[in-house]
Amino acid sequence: MSSFTTNPVRLDDLLKNCERGIIQLPDFQRSWVWDEERIKGLIASISQGFPIGAIMTLETGGEVEFAPRLVQGAPAANAIEKPQLLLLDGQQRLTSLFQTARRQAVVETVTARGAGVKRWYYIDIRKALDQSGLREEAIVGVPEDRIVKENFGRDVRLDLSTREAEHESLMFPVNLVFDWFDWILACRDHWAGQPAIRDQIDAFRTEVLQVFGNYQIPVISLDKQTSREAVCLVFEKVNTGGKALDAFELVTAMYAADGFRLREDWAAREARLRRSEVLANVSSIDFLQAVSLLHTLKLRRQAEAQPILGREPPAVSATRQSLLKLPLSAYKTYADQVEEGFQLAARFLVTHRVYRARDLPYQSQLTPLAAILVELERERDNATVRQALARWYWCGVLGELYGSATESRLARDILEVPPWVRGQAEEPSTIQQASFDANRLTTMRTRLSAAYKGVNALLMQAGARDFLSGQPYDHTVFFGEFVDIHHIFPVAWCEKNGIAATEYDCVINKTPLGYRTNRKIGGVAPSAYSDRIERGTDNDAPIAREQLDQHLRSHLIDPDLLRQDDFQGFIAARREALLELITDAMGKTVYRGGATNEPETYVAEPPDAVADAA
Repeated sequence: MSSFTTNPVRLDDLLKNCERGIIQLPDFQRSWVWDEERIKGLIASISQGFPIGAIMTLETGGEVEFAPRLVQGAPAANAIEKPQLLLLDGQQRLTSLFQTARRQAVVETVTARGAGVKRWYYIDIRKALDQSGLREEAIVGVPEDRIVKENFGRDVRLDLSTREAEHESLMFPVNLVFDWFDWILACRDHWAGQPAIRDQIDAFRTEVLQVFGNYQIPVISLDKQTSREAVCLVFEKVNTGGKALDAFELVTAMYAADGFRLREDWAAREARLRRSEVLANVSSIDFLQAVSLLHTLKLRRQAEAQPILGREPPAVSATRQSLLKLPLSAYKTYADQVEEGFQLAARFLVTHRVYRARDLPYQSQLTPLAAILVELERERDNATVRQALARWYWCGVLGELYGSATESRLARDILEVPPWVRGQAEEPSTIQQASFDANRLTTMRTRLSAAYKGVNALLMQAGARDFLSGQPYDHTVFFGEFVDIHHIFPVAWCEKNGIAATEYDCVINKTPLGYRTNRKIGGVAPSAYSDRIERGTDNDAPIAREQLDQHLRSHLIDPDLLRQDDFQGFIAARREALLELITDAMGKTVYRGGATNEPETYVAEPPDAVADAA
């Protein structure tokens, strides 16, 4: 049996039900946003009896309980306490029609450019009856005072400020299309003795107004047994033109039915989280996923403690379905812990020299990291535990395991990592499956690669010091010196010497440097800029060669090869040094087999700075 029915309903009845609150919107629906041109087109289509598409409603009183709200402009005083139907699809159309054709008040809308305006809408009777003209041209919007002026407001072009003026101009107000009798009668009286015009008025009543009165819209009605998952899926399928609905919107509406304002709660938590640069992109879904991981992990453990023959324990999950089933009690239980978990994750990342969301290899790995830190609780400050956790993290980054199908990996991580770091289980799947191909270093060229950003962070963590200042890249230096990833053999020099971009633009030829240092490097040969740094210029003090060599070695750069401008020798030596760094971080040997599967298409990264292209 289908879980829905379809039947046509008179437009007038639909708008009356919106006015009385019989039809309302679920709280996850976004605000009415149609501009005046779309409103005019909608009115024109109905006036001609053209279809404007079906709408979709959900019967209330079933499993899905969303907090409802009235259609914009519907009077709260006249609304019933609880709606019978929630409007899933058709909000923009029904709200536009309710505002213009039912509500006796000026319509607050926007122009095509987004400027706010107030409009009354009219149908030009003469143009509406002109078979050779476009019906859209017969729909007119006028300002709040109903006076249209021209010549910078000096001349009145159209005055509809009184009922008599409307009759004189033969401009019919759209908000009377379902209650037209008195207006039409008065207009006929106004034009007594003018039979041709009275015939036009009668023709307008028959050809336009009666079309409105008889107009029906197909309504797809979902019954009350429809599940939350189905509502979410259906809503996304039918709202292809708007912003995709995410689980947070639905959960917000469900919690609102119990009097809890999730959106406000999340806004406060989001503001606190974003005080940390590295958490700047944490989303409401990331947060809910961490809550779901901890909640479903608890349910699984309870089931495992009291097993039922023939029944598998529930899965640990962070899928959309699990979010839609997340009870308010679970959110209240874990929300504070999860917020602390993300804060702890930020501190963990900072110790590994990941300071900004822009430099975070995988946003998706933040969620299991936060949940794992909550789960570890007392053990999380243990040095051995943190070392193991770091290995898991770098395996995920350098093994590039969080690029797809992340929901299943999140669940495995929260199940497998805590017992492993406690020494109670074998290595988690993320570590077992992680591998790094040595050839990958030659194909990592931009921030699109998680491993590219990971190598940069590893260099800073390993003690890389700025060429010029010799300072390690702690939090203060990183932001104070505007540290970023820059070329070691400059782009301009490489191109001048016939080195292909596929060679010079790989991560082997890049390293974290401060802005001043990168400017000092410019586009000259490494031998030239190293000499420039040693001599000291532009108010910079001289640096002893031995000291600069130490700074270079902290970046895994062979100073002799750099000073000889030996690009190929430099690439070979640094490649080996980086592979050793990666091996130490992952705790496993890198693969040195055949060619990488990386696509051959070269994608260049924008220049690091003006100096790089000099």
